[in-house]
Amino acid sequence: MFSHGIMPPLMFGTMVLFMLIGFPVAFSLAAVGLFFGILGIATGHFDPAFLQALPFRFYGIISNDLLLSIPFFTFMGAILERCGLAEDLLEGTGQLFGKIPGGLAYAVIIVGAILGAITGTVAASVIAMGVISLPIMMRYGYDMKLATGVIAASGTITQLIPPSLVLIVLADQLGRSVGDMYLGAIGPSMLQVVIFLLYIVFLSIARPNAMPPIPESDREPMTWKLVSRVLWGMIPSIVLIFLVLGTIGLGLATPTEAGAMGAVGAMVLAAMHRRLTWPLVEQAMTSTMRITSMVVFILIGSTCFSLVFQGMDGARWIEHLLTGLPGGVVGFLIFVNIFVFFLAFFLDFFEIAFIIIPLLAPVASKLGIDLVWFGVLLCVNMQTSFMHPPFGFALFYLRGIAPPEVKSSDIYWGAIPWVFMQIILVIVVIAWPSSVTYWLDKTVIDTSKVKIELPEIEQAPLSFEPSK
Repeated sequence: MFSHGIMPPLMFGTMVLFMLIGFPVAFSLAAVGLFFGILGIATGHFDPAFLQALPFRFYGIISNDLLLSIPFFTFMGAILERCGLAEDLLEGTGQLFGKIPGGLAYAVIIVGAILGAITGTVAASVIAMGVISLPIMMRYGYDMKLATGVIAASGTITQLIPPSLVLIVLADQLGRSVGDMYLGAIGPSMLQVVIFLLYIVFLSIARPNAMPPIPESDREPMTWKLVSRVLWGMIPSIVLIFLVLGTIGLGLATPTEAGAMGAVGAMVLAAMHRRLTWPLVEQAMTSTMRITSMVVFILIGSTCFSLVFQGMDGARWIEHLLTGLPGGVVGFLIFVNIFVFFLAFFLDFFEIAFIIIPLLAPVASKLGIDLVWFGVLLCVNMQTSFMHPPFGFALFYLRGIAPPEVKSSDIYWGAIPWVFMQIILVIVVIAWPSSVTYWLDKTVIDTSKVKIELPEIEQAPLSFEPSK
């Protein structure tokens, strides 16, 4: 452990200590990095020449065009969160599935997936569906643990479904394209929705009284009017999804350009529902400003930390520590996923992506692991950071909007089965890499058959006769 000196593990331990104390992450990272940089210069463990690269790294963060997509997607999600789209989708879909046991639960999962694909933010999905569907589920006699669990879990699907902000950050940290990360996440996100739906199918058979159908007196007849209302909520959303994700996948737009189109499309969608107002835009801009500022400050702090950490051979220490694990690649993946799972109890997904991923990516690359698969796998794992008690943010969001008669214990106990289902997906992605790589471009170039031919250029003959 100390083969590369005592400073890297001491620096890493100090960073973890600051996290546990609860000091703001961005300032903790910068403070630890600069303190150990000064300490390393004084003790001869750190070359001060490394610090010359710090201003260039700061400039690289501010001028990174890829990170510009974060405020665009955040603004898009903030607009759609408040424009009433979730209400329309949930009301109509709930009526479609209302006559079968668990119909509202099916509707919440399906609408959660659609909202995840157009908002990209967990808070928006959980709050919107909690406000709308939880009172209805309570009125029709749903088991409280099931109702709160399905609402929180359907909101966390947003973490994995493109255009997830986490995938953008992971693409930046892993050095891979956002388009590849989005394509790689399609398979696992679909599997996650299927696993959730199968769980509701099982419960509707085993415990139908826990999720009764909507009474016939409250159900609308299956008419064209009902179907058209559902389609009016879904078709514009699907068009917006294609506008954002399709253009990236087809190579017609960069993530930043697609994010800009998504932001405009969200305002158009809000206008179509007659809910585009200046207060709505102002609230969306305020939310976007806060999230973007947080991301940039965490990035600056993590840059300070990682520069000093690498200058003290911290990367070699991590590599030596992780490549020596028993089990090779599988042992490395199991350890990393358990490590990230427990870190998610204390750290936000942005913090894990900016702090831990840069330390793990070189080791994964050296072991021959596809970094897109590795990134999507960690994104699946980081879903749990929103769900596991007692620090899951989705549970906090739900507690904040739930009626007083809903017990906190019901919210926490209701989340546990869904955490296990997310862990099942982690195991599936590890055992079945093609669930990620199937959607990627499989074109392979055999470099041994590549020939580079330069055209022959005719030159005028040289003359050695003296010029006249």
